[in-house]
Amino acid sequence: MNGKLYIVATPIGNLGDMTLRALETLKSVDFVLCEDTRVTKKLLNRHEIDTDTISYHQHSKDKKINEIIKLLEEGRNLALVTDAGTPGISDPGNQLVQQVTEHGVEVIPIPGASAVTTALSISGFPTDKFVFMGFPPHKKGRKKYFEELKDQKFTVAFYESCHRIKKSLKELSEILDENRQVCVCRELTKKFETIYRGNISQVSSMEIKEKGEFVIVIAK
Repeated sequence: MNGKLYIVATPIGNLGDMTLRALETLKSVDFVLCEDTRVTKKLLNRHEIDTDTISYHQHSKDKKINEIIKLLEEGRNLALVTDAGTPGISDPGNQLVQQVTEHGVEVIPIPGASAVTTALSISGFPTDKFVFMGFPPHKKGRKKYFEELKDQKFTVAFYESCHRIKKSLKELSEILDENRQVCVCRELTKKFETIYRGNISQVSSMEIKEKGEFVIVIAK
């Protein structure tokens, strides 16, 4: 009988956001599949969890995936985590889920923190319908990405790195109506969490620190 794969959300910053169910799951499984074993070990150690870890990330090859499937087919229960947030959201976890389900493995969600829903919840923008666009391309396809973003009829959310946050805001200011409302969330739930609000003209001229991780939310 196949084991089960648990998709376990972990904190995006504040370690107090770990759920009781997530902790119970990480204690009970045979192995934890993690993006970076060093990061996950810190979380496990904090909660005195001694479950063994296995590295699984976007560069993992088919051989690693086959090893994971073999463990599941042997009846082992596994938990998948990322460094922060919910696996499978702008993350290769969705590829693993697709492949294990093709082998008849039951996949169980253990919900929790997610940067995109956290940002949407405090944006003040309509969220009955929204579009999540992941990360913009670094170079090729970037112009097309922002053109598609501009034409969306619903609230839009996307991720951006500290290295390109100023570039993204400049590109948005060039294509959006200057009164289009924007909410830029930096380092959500962490010590230096900062929220920048206003229209795109105002936000693009703000002194936004180019450090940490960002979620940008744009009103329809």
